[in-house]
Parts: sequence; C-alpha cells; structure tokens
Amino acid sequence: MGTAEPDPGASRHRAGVRSGDLGGRIVAAAAELLDETGDHASVSLRSIARRAGVSAPAIYGHYANVQSIFLVVVQEAFAELEQALRDSADRFPDEAGAAARQVDQDDPQMTVARLHAVCDAYLDFAVRRPQRYRIMFGGLWTATTALESSAVTRREVEALGQEALGVIVAALQGCIDAGVSTSTDAFADAVALWLGLHGLAHQRVAAAAFPWPGDIARRLISALAHVTGD
Repeated sequence: MGTAEPDPGASRHRAGVRSGDLGGRIVAAAAELLDETGDHASVSLRSIARRAGVSAPAIYGHYANVQSIFLVVVQEAFAELEQALRDSADRFPDEAGAAARQVDQDDPQMTVARLHAVCDAYLDFAVRRPQRYRIMFGGLWTATTALESSAVTRREVEALGQEALGVIVAALQGCIDAGVSTSTDAFADAVALWLGLHGLAHQRVAAAAFPWPGDIARRLISALAHVTGD
C-alpha cells in the first residue's frame, strides 16, 4: 500500500475485468486457478488459456505476462475488500437493531460501533476469501517480483489498497471527531490498525488451535484505534 495518483493502466485493466470481455475472462480464469490451487507457481499462461478457452498467444493481446494478470487479480480483490468495508459502514445503522437506529449516526458510541463493524468486515473477508486474501498480501504474489519483471508500474503497486484503507481512515476519523478516540493521526493509526487486523487474520489461520480470547478482535481494534471507554 502507498499513496499514489490513480493509474490509467490500472483503470483500463479493472474495466476489462468488469466488462466480461476476453480480458475479463483471462483474469477470471487466473483467479479461479489461484483459488483452487493456492499456488501462483502452478498458474501459467497455458493453464490460464486452457481455463479461459483461448489459445495462449491470444492472451498477449491483453496482458504481457502472468505477472500483469496477477496484478489485475489483486486489484479486483482489493476492490472487493473495499466494497465489503464500505457496505459494512453504510449498512451498520440498519443492521444494529431498532434501538440503535433511533440513535443519531454521529452519536459517539455509534461511531465506535461503526469502526468495529468495518474492522469485523475486514476479518470476515480474510475468512471468506482466503486464497484471494493471500495473493493480496504477498502470500502468493509479490509486488516486488512483479516490479522486477517490469510487468507493472510502481504507481500501480502503490495504489493497491488505498481505497480500502480510506474506509478505515474515515471510520477512525469519525471516532476522533466524536471525541471517543485519542488518536492524533487518523491515517497513521489506521495503517497500524490495518497491520493489526492483518496479523490477527493471519494468525487465526496459522495457529487455529490457539485458545483465542472471544473478544480479541475488539481488544485489538480498541487499542490500536485509541478508543476511550470501549
């Protein structure tokens, strides 16, 4: 993740995926293979072409190599994560029950509850989309390798995750504005919170038998977001 201006190439790739054209079929095929195998090394241009129902040479009309295809898979995964976080933030008052709906959305405790809902959505995404989550954070594909192969631009890599992070920043800023967080830097603390959530998501998989406290996510979120009275 980083701070960068939107990249025209990235937008073109994302539009292709959503349009359902051949470029989109290629990316969908790669994503399906990654979900099934959990190993990017087993995903080749030939296997992608076979899954997409095209010849391998046909792929070159859309993507230079496998790395550039993986980039779009990662872009789409981050877009899906962003939407999940945004939906959670937007729907929270309606899902919190009748009593909560009677409380103004800017009520201090409502802002805290919204932050927790956004973070819970992040953790839920990691559970629902395990292979997609792994490739987003270098478990299967790394931006460094892609950059070294000249398959992607630095701007494309730096833009990854910015919109999703923005949802967390906004939720934390709401708590700060409501006086229920002592954070003095919403962006920096949102990054710390993201790292904490990522660590918890990873460890829940790596150490599934560990006796995790039932409220470990709430403790983590409250501590890293500097929430008061939670």
